Amino acid sequence: MTLAQVHPQIEEEDRLRADLYNYLGLMLSGPPDEVLLAQTAALTGDASPLGKAIEGLAQVAKVIRPKPARTEYNALFIGLGRGELLPYASYYMTGFLNEKPLANLRADMATLGITRAQNTFEPEDNIASLMEMMGGMIVGRFGDPAPLVRQKEFYNKHIGPWATHFFTDLQGAKASVLYASLGAVGAEFLSIEQEAFRMMTG
Repeated sequence: MTLAQVHPQIEEEDRLRADLYNYLGLMLSGPPDEVLLAQTAALTGDASPLGKAIEGLAQVAKVIRPKPARTEYNALFIGLGRGELLPYASYYMTGFLNEKPLANLRADMATLGITRAQNTFEPEDNIASLMEMMGGMIVGRFGDPAPLVRQKEFYNKHIGPWATHFFTDLQGAKASVLYASLGAVGAEFLSIEQEAFRMMTG
């Protein structure tokens, strides 16, 4: 995605939401290096379900090294021919890659001024990109911060119908250890987001 200046007038709660979307996007875009694993190990949670999931992820990150984390990532998402999971909206929503959900997303990206990063060959409807787009919309990385109604519209169209299923599958995947914990964080976070958007008027 094209990065622009982050808007300064962002509520703390929205900044935290964006940070978590961006973190999920970063972890899902490639295997974590030593720095990202150390940052993950330093995360702290609270007594809420999301807080407990974050604590669980931090505990796993404390003991896993970059090489096994890379092996796990490759088994889950790359594999020989394909990984254990196909993290694309089109696949989860239609059973096929590069289908209508991808075309719809590209149209919305154009409207929002979000451009595909150069040298990126992944379809834009992969989970990492969608997490990054949502985080960017919240803090105004692609222009002005998106109002909540626009965030809800994007979420309900491109993330809500499938991403929780993906994070649940990630928790149960054979190759998943570190990423099972990440799946728990993703599922808890999106359930909070979904409920917040559901309670919004409009």
